[in-house]
Parts: sequence; C-alpha cells; structure tokens
Amino acid sequence: MIDMLDQTATTISRTPVVEILSAEKIFANGVRGLDPIQLSIRPGEFISLIGPSGCGKSTLLKLIANLIEPTDGKMLWWRGDFSKVGTIGRQLAFVFQDPTLMPWSKVDANVRLPLDLAGMPKAEARQRAEAALAHVGLTQAAKRYPRQLSGGMRMRVSIARALVTNPDLLLMDEPFGALDEFTRNKLDEDLVNLCFERNLTNVFVTHSIYEAIFLSTRIIVMAANPGRIFAEYIVDEPMPRNDNFRRSDRFGDMCRELSALLSDASLASLKP
Repeated sequence: MIDMLDQTATTISRTPVVEILSAEKIFANGVRGLDPIQLSIRPGEFISLIGPSGCGKSTLLKLIANLIEPTDGKMLWWRGDFSKVGTIGRQLAFVFQDPTLMPWSKVDANVRLPLDLAGMPKAEARQRAEAALAHVGLTQAAKRYPRQLSGGMRMRVSIARALVTNPDLLLMDEPFGALDEFTRNKLDEDLVNLCFERNLTNVFVTHSIYEAIFLSTRIIVMAANPGRIFAEYIVDEPMPRNDNFRRSDRFGDMCRELSALLSDASLASLKP
C-alpha cells in the first residue's frame, strides 16, 4: 500500500497541473477575449501573466479556475477534466483582487469559512485555520474584525483563507495592486517563500514588471485585440528570493528586458 501511494504521489508530481489546449474565449456580445491559447503549467512553477489592459489576463485565469468555460479548445487539470480537482494532490484555491471578507465575522471565522462549508469537524477546522493564520503572520489578529485591519492585513487574511484548504494550485488575480509599495514588496517576499516551502504551483496576474520578475519562474507576456500569448520570459534565479535579489544588477537587467517585451506587446496590440 505504501509503495502504491508513493507511486501515485510521484505520478501526480510529474503530471502537468494545467494544460490549455488551443482554448479560446468569445463572449456573448461577440467580443473575442482570447485567441487560441496553448500553455502547459508544470508542478512547482510560479507563472505570472502580464500585459496591457484588455489582453485577457483575468479571462485566462478564470479559465484555469473553471469560473468560465472556453468557447472552443480544451482545458485539462492533472490530465483530466475539472472533476479531478478537489481530490488528494489536486486542490485549487483562488485569491481575488479584493479580499472579499465577511465584515460581520472575525478573522478566524473568515479563514475557516471554506472548511465550514465543506462540513469539516469544528476542532479540525479551527486547527487548520490557526495554522493558516500562522503562515501569514496573523496569529494575533484571529479575533479581530476585518474593519480593524490594514489593507495588507486583510489581504493576508484572504491568502490564509486560500491556504486553509491546503491547495496545490493557487490562482491570484492582482491581489496586491491596491497596496502601497512597501507593503506590496513585503507580501511578495512572504508569498514567494510560502510557495517555495509548500511547493505550490502559482498563476499570478500582475501589471508590475518588478513584481513579476521577483516572484516568477516563468512570465507569460500577453498582447491584446484579441488577447493572446505574445512571449514567454524565464526567470532563471534560485528560490526563495529576498531584497538582495531586488538590489542586484541581474534583477535590473531582467526588468529592462521584460519592459522591452511589454513595449513590443503593447505595439502589437495596436495593430489591426
């Protein structure tokens, strides 16, 4: 039995987490949101989606989350349809742009919500919520209400609520965009360490070149009209990362290279 479990775990670890096979999206009003997308997301990758407004970053993320369906093409999760998601080794969580916390509930109750909805025994749910809050450094805030927290702390609660389900795939739609630079840099550093420790696969939407370079192992540069993949950029730097990487010449060089790619993508978006 142990050998069989080990073999299953090994198979899962080698299997692409998500495969996007010529998936495209045309909305009900006839607008083509995405041209056919071909993309494979491997276990442990941190992928950032970046590009000009209207290039389909959030649409692509919603396809990966199965919040919307492709008009044509195919989506696979762990080499199967979405029914595989939610089983052992195939958990998915989504962090939205806004923390969307319940203002009438304390922090620990907000974090525990997915487990309560799933019917998990209360004692186990409490333990897992406590562990998730500890991971994001909010143990002392467990009994506060969201209104008593800063914007950065509310986003940490949202991340803890995602982590409480022990996800294998974490999807994040520009979660730190509204925060000040200091708080954003700190949360970026916490996130990259957390993903490294847990071997999480992450797909992250951002408009920030600096954030994308700091967080990612691979960056998907997108163009608009219609949304499509324009280029891929590999960030071949060791994980985890800290402020030393941000101050390095290599970081500056990478930011300039990605900036040039984004300029080219923006120009391509203007062409008929």
